[in-house]
Amino acid sequence: MTDTTHRPAAEGRWAADETSSTQQGPKGGLRPPESRGRTTIADSVAEKIVGMATREVPGIHNLGSGMARTIGGVRERVPGAQPSVTRGVHVEVGERQAAVDVDVVVDYGFPIVDVAADVRVNVISAMERMTGLEVVEVNIAVDDIDLPGGEDEGGDRLE
Repeated sequence: MTDTTHRPAAEGRWAADETSSTQQGPKGGLRPPESRGRTTIADSVAEKIVGMATREVPGIHNLGSGMARTIGGVRERVPGAQPSVTRGVHVEVGERQAAVDVDVVVDYGFPIVDVAADVRVNVISAMERMTGLEVVEVNIAVDDIDLPGGEDEGGDRLE
């Protein structure tokens, strides 16, 4: 989990000593409301953001390695089950930074290097915009390629 106590826009706005117990602003009042308290972001929240951002990229057929896709495909066939947004996604969240690992299946015909670059851009944009964390790396493992007319181990195409 992470602590995003300080927002970049709020840093340096107040001259008060952050270590003082009163933490007063320039006119003797309290700090602005947005800087009072802590916000923590769970790894699972970051993984959902990354999963959704990855799925938005053209050329991404599915997420997860072979076994994860197989188990996920069986689980999704159960009536009332929701598809896993975080399958194939792992995020390590620190105090101010995050590192991302994503396992993907690419559609045949899409340049893998371009798809990977688009995933990185989309993931970093979404994570930094929604969490305020700096994404230090996005590691992408292309585990498979989906051939036209072929059967995917893990189920249907992502929509």
